[in-house]
Amino acid sequence: MNTVEPIRDLDVVMDIAEYLKGKSDRNYVMFMFGIYTGLRISDILKFRVRDVRDKDAVYIREKKTGKEKRFPINAELKPVIKDYVYGKDDYEYLFKSPRGNRPITRQQAYNILSEAGRQFDIDKIGTHTLRKTFGYHMYQQTHDAVTIKEILNHSDISITLRYIGINQDNKDKAIKNLSFKKRKR
Repeated sequence: MNTVEPIRDLDVVMDIAEYLKGKSDRNYVMFMFGIYTGLRISDILKFRVRDVRDKDAVYIREKKTGKEKRFPINAELKPVIKDYVYGKDDYEYLFKSPRGNRPITRQQAYNILSEAGRQFDIDKIGTHTLRKTFGYHMYQQTHDAVTIKEILNHSDISITLRYIGINQDNKDKAIKNLSFKKRKR
């Protein structure tokens, strides 16, 4: 499995969102849902319309950890969801496959994101990119690694910082700033 990265450039995040919206409302909302919630794709794909319609928060049991989790629906995500679920039945999967009432597969989600990444010359993109992008930009806005660690259910802050790409950014910056030139006194 290849390592994926967060999308660090906010303009590129919004460009991909706009690109996906032009292709498919479902794919656009899946992307937005991922970057605004930080949930794993396996949990995102389980949602039905009734789970999010007119809700301020959503409760889930995480597939990977088995832990129960509550998360608020962000104010910027709410209108996206509201528009998307309008006219849909409560029992429908939120990210429904064109073949019956079942969700798209994790592989389909990967293909959607991978194809979008190619349009913007991003090769280290996958389903975890949404979760990592959420964490990276939350860190950039809050610098609160402890809260992000809790949201992502990581056992240690060092795992969180590595996961969202902050450690790599810090290492890159340190290497770029290294100088052996004599400093003027």
